[in-house]
Amino acid sequence: MRINGHGHLLPYPHQIPRFMKDREIFWVEEDMSCMCQGNWRRPITDDSFFLDRKLEWMEVNGIDKEVLLNLSQLYCNGYSRQDAVDVIRFQNDFNASVQAECPEKFISGFVVQPLFVKDALFEIRRCVEELQMPLLCLPSHYINKVGQWTAIADESLVPIFELANYYQLAVEIHPYNAEEIIQLEDKYWRFHLIWMCAQTADAWHFFSLLDFPDRFPHVRTCFAHGNQFGQMGYGRRVQGYKGRPDLFYGARSPEETNHCPNIFFDSIVHDVLSFEMLVRRAGVSQIVAGLDDPYPLGEMESVSGCYPGKVIDEGVDSGIISSQDRDHIWDDNVTRWLYGDKLM
Repeated sequence: MRINGHGHLLPYPHQIPRFMKDREIFWVEEDMSCMCQGNWRRPITDDSFFLDRKLEWMEVNGIDKEVLLNLSQLYCNGYSRQDAVDVIRFQNDFNASVQAECPEKFISGFVVQPLFVKDALFEIRRCVEELQMPLLCLPSHYINKVGQWTAIADESLVPIFELANYYQLAVEIHPYNAEEIIQLEDKYWRFHLIWMCAQTADAWHFFSLLDFPDRFPHVRTCFAHGNQFGQMGYGRRVQGYKGRPDLFYGARSPEETNHCPNIFFDSIVHDVLSFEMLVRRAGVSQIVAGLDDPYPLGEMESVSGCYPGKVIDEGVDSGIISSQDRDHIWDDNVTRWLYGDKLM
């Protein structure tokens, strides 16, 4: 069994409610050439952004199942409460419909907007109890009540994590909106290539210092893109904690949260040396296969020299992991992240 733990899917143009285009929130061009949001346009670079072709792509590439995350464009940061409620309900209903239509092929995640805690709690209950969705998707950062960008591990959001702990949910933490946080020129794709990785590392910084892994032991959290910068920055965080303890009152040492059984990382780190560090830092048991398809930053065969599962295979070829380890990364580890001790 090969389960891709990090995938995305676009609705067909006719599936997107009219209000989303009227309010310039999000839509897909009728010819399916671009996804749009306000003045923003992004080319749709692969046919497998859509369900029929996605199923064909999975068959060709030996992907038995895929975990569908939410669309990052629909985290609803900065939206009014009503827009957030409407958009998130659409996104979650869409993902749920795909899971219901193809249960043997897809496991769908659902999203909430952290600013509106009461609405988030309602939506978690609805998605778990009515839609049977096992995975809560959260942005690495959100805009708080005073308009400040805040890491997702924040004391004001404890009710969300408490409910996730009650339901024993899997959680995915994924970065987005870097260009709104970092005031730099949008050039050379810097926000996707550099700052999104920094966002994930920052979210992990607070998640671990505030001891969320132990405070919510039944929540199994996966950090996107291998938390690549976070793996490299571990030593610097330890040095800072020891060198300036006055800045870390009440925080837990990074050394104490370096190997948590309920913390996972996906494999999409792009090069074998980064993959080796991920293995050494987290351990094979905490790595889940993640392709980030069908985006061009994912492991897509449409990108020169790339194919789904490339870095995992390179890990085997380089002697970093065994063939059995590879099998666990593709199957058992993903299942353990999603369901814990519960049966699939």
